Amino acid sequence: MANEPKWIDLGAEADLSTKSMQKVTAGGVQIALSFKDGVFGAIHNACNHVGGPLGEGKLDGDYAVCPWHYWKFHRISGTGEPGFEADCVPSFPLQAAAGRVLIDIGNPTRRRKAPHEHHPLERDVTRAPGPLRVAGISTTAMDGAHPRFSGSDYLLGKALESATEDGAETKLLRLDDLNFRQCEGFYSKGARACTWPCSITLMDKQDEMERIYEAMVHWADVILIATPIRWGAASALWFKMAERLNCVQNAITTHNKILIRNKVAGLIIVGGQDNIQGVAGQMLGFLAELGFVFPQFPYIAHSRGWSREDMERNMEVIRNSRELTEGARALARRCLGLSQRLIQTDPPPEKINRGGRKAHDLGLS
Repeated sequence: MANEPKWIDLGAEADLSTKSMQKVTAGGVQIALSFKDGVFGAIHNACNHVGGPLGEGKLDGDYAVCPWHYWKFHRISGTGEPGFEADCVPSFPLQAAAGRVLIDIGNPTRRRKAPHEHHPLERDVTRAPGPLRVAGISTTAMDGAHPRFSGSDYLLGKALESATEDGAETKLLRLDDLNFRQCEGFYSKGARACTWPCSITLMDKQDEMERIYEAMVHWADVILIATPIRWGAASALWFKMAERLNCVQNAITTHNKILIRNKVAGLIIVGGQDNIQGVAGQMLGFLAELGFVFPQFPYIAHSRGWSREDMERNMEVIRNSRELTEGARALARRCLGLSQRLIQTDPPPEKINRGGRKAHDLGLS
């Protein structure tokens, strides 16, 4: 049974027909208004997925494409694209009169959200019982067909070897072996557009960043990250991974949801050039923002400096250095010791005030 009509004048037909898609407001309701082939369409502005602004998107044929994550809804009926018709956003009656466009906001169709299978990463973050678990993440680039010696990889292997000897479960993840897409800037579209799990992971089943998320959030108690120094900075693969980890930090900002709980991180930094402290500072600062904690002396490092950038000699030094090998093993032990104490004595935080970085400060609460 239809409700009492609530016709509202949206504006002049001549003005509104100049854009194929636009967001308008009628009686406090945000509308995605479209115009194509001489016909207007009006659907609710909020996408079914996470509320993206459909009116700020574009048309793909007769379908409005959400600019956040590219869900599509028919611009007139509000139904989802073929194969997803069970998802619908409200559509609104329109009429033209005396050169004006009128909308009836009192009689929208119903919004319908079809059930969608939850991604495995969405499960509650609860530590599974068992021995301590250490994930080593190598960020060095390598030609798989012609592998070379990597000092950071070598020392990471020594650290994982020590952790195994101490009874921990270990796994090694080489970023160079993983096929994962770079961050595509969903946060720049809107804070809530950067979702957990990452929108790319949800949309692309071939994206192997899922393995990093699984290790960091759900599996590991300790993360050991090894990087070379490249022009005074960590490796390009470290930054590619770090940008994709924005969704972990953003879950705190938008939902006060802490994904990294009582997890310890340590670093191994190796370079032919210097700037070890700069690299370590950036990496530690970023990991701290995700929620990781650090043991005393949270990194080991090696560099022979600007004036001694002879890489063949540098690799020889690392291979033969008992100090670096023992340092890597000691770093693993420090991380495991802190992890054990945290698990035994410190309940994981449920919520946190990050000193100004709260959802309500972004107008999201």
